[in-house]
Amino acid sequence: MTDPTVSAIIAVFAGFVLAGVLAVPYIAASYRRRGELGLWRVLLVFGFLVYAMSLWTYTLLPIPQTTAAWCAEHASSHLQLRPFQFLADIRREQTGAGLRAFLRNPAVQQAVFNVVLFVPLGMFARHLFRRGFVATVAIGFAVSLFIECTQLTGVWFLFECPYRLADVDDLLTNTLGAAVGFGLAPLLRLLPGNEPSAPPGTPRPVTARRRLLGMAVDLVSVVLLGTTVGIVTTLLAGEPNAVVLALISTLFPAVLLLFVIPVAGNGASFGQRIVLLRPAGPDGGKPALWRMIVRFLAGSGGYFTLLTLASAVNGGFEPLANLLFFVSGILAIRPQGHKGLSGLIAGLEVVDVRAVDVPAATAA
Repeated sequence: MTDPTVSAIIAVFAGFVLAGVLAVPYIAASYRRRGELGLWRVLLVFGFLVYAMSLWTYTLLPIPQTTAAWCAEHASSHLQLRPFQFLADIRREQTGAGLRAFLRNPAVQQAVFNVVLFVPLGMFARHLFRRGFVATVAIGFAVSLFIECTQLTGVWFLFECPYRLADVDDLLTNTLGAAVGFGLAPLLRLLPGNEPSAPPGTPRPVTARRRLLGMAVDLVSVVLLGTTVGIVTTLLAGEPNAVVLALISTLFPAVLLLFVIPVAGNGASFGQRIVLLRPAGPDGGKPALWRMIVRFLAGSGGYFTLLTLASAVNGGFEPLANLLFFVSGILAIRPQGHKGLSGLIAGLEVVDVRAVDVPAATAA
């Protein structure tokens, strides 16, 4: 793995994985702190995750075969403690005159790379995390120090010996890069959606995108909870039969997240609570129990019930589940108020939880 492209691919893939793990907490925090999600801000946060993964890949990869012979051969080349040694390296590596020859100097390229590598960290620290100059520089120094210690210890003694050089000059140039990034951070303000469209406590319209986001959170949460319960059950009690597995990994999490939580709370499913939505009855308040039962069976609850039956008895229920999934999504997009199939059947509206006297949702 010597090709930098491989490191980039790994960083992007790891960024996607990390984004998937943190998606629900981030959505919930964004709606509560900013009142909305914001597409450009989501992309910026995803960029930060990819950048964090790239720091890991570019500073730890490639990993050589750290055999005893390799460690013995490289035993004296793991630590460089002389500040500004890179200046002497530049003079030693210089092979010609002029700017072009200077820019081709490997020592110059390495120093510039170390600065540039930490410029995004300074920009993210100031723009995303609202850190001041001193805090940003301290963050850059701390991250660089952690990386250098990781390299010096062979990834904290996971490998037989260190395989990368821990260099005090890297610490200096990385910290400089964070400081430069702090100065460049105002460029990120040019991206749209940096400031929320209204104060966080102000009700927002119930849009199709917001409805679908809540439904997606419900779907992913049921799958993740069901998978976790299934794995734990298998480890503790052995592999269950198909019927039991379908009940504990599909129907149980669906009932818990899509029925029990709404009945115990304000009527909103887990996903709706994440995006600050709730169903409302004809009077604008929490729906009656019978309406919530109808909503559960006609919506996501019915979908997961059909999937449970399909897994347990193989009776052709999967096409019905897919049809219900498709119709529910379409009806959450098109009709006024974005009620969805379950809302239409149960006679419910979908409203913003911050709306006090608004019994019906506004259109997208």
